[in-house]
Amino acid sequence: MIGLLASAILWLPSCTADAQLGDAQLRIDSGGAATGSAGTVNSGLELFFLLTFLALLPTLLMMVTSFTRVIIVLSFARNAIGVPQLPPNQVLLGLALFLTIFIMAPVWQEVNRTALQPYLAGEIPQAEAMDRAVRPLRQFMLRQTRERDLALFMQLGQQPRPRTPDDVPTWVLVPSFIVSELKTAFQMGFVIFIPFLIIDMIVSSALMSMGMIMLPPVVVSLPFKVLLFVMVDGWDLIVRSLVMSFQ
Repeated sequence: MIGLLASAILWLPSCTADAQLGDAQLRIDSGGAATGSAGTVNSGLELFFLLTFLALLPTLLMMVTSFTRVIIVLSFARNAIGVPQLPPNQVLLGLALFLTIFIMAPVWQEVNRTALQPYLAGEIPQAEAMDRAVRPLRQFMLRQTRERDLALFMQLGQQPRPRTPDDVPTWVLVPSFIVSELKTAFQMGFVIFIPFLIIDMIVSSALMSMGMIMLPPVVVSLPFKVLLFVMVDGWDLIVRSLVMSFQ
């Protein structure tokens, strides 16, 4: 989260500086028209954009980090076992959030080292600090984005073929990264489903051979699926696979 909050922190000084201008007062004349200084308008716009950015932080967390892949894979695992209520949504979201923080820790540390700390020390201006803060996040997204998805959005956006990674616009990189994450998450979810699907098929065939057609196979297969998941230490395997998929 340090990386996502860095831009907001870098933006705050300019907003407060404009708000402290002595002539930044809005007055209403006798004709009912609103008049004010240019500083008032600029300060209001900057405050509006800052509040909008803070409101979009949860979306940024989901869209430009590993959160999308993590939460989808965990949801696939829960549905594959056959207990959609366990673990609860709050537990699943909490696990996905802290796994995201763990996976993105190198990126946050790079943002803090190259952008936030130099800016707070007064070594670099605000514009350069914001540019440095975006670079580690772009590098992370580029490593996880498929070339095919990136080429698709470059074509849809009518952009020229990039010669270097820096030539890829951020507004093209973000949707390409999201689509790549969805593809990877569904592929991992399919692999998770296979062993549990085999158990369902075996139990269903056994019940049919014994003439127990009226007994739902899910009722019988659920304990076996839970037992299999526990015996192979399923949570450890899933978490390990998720973390290793980003390295």
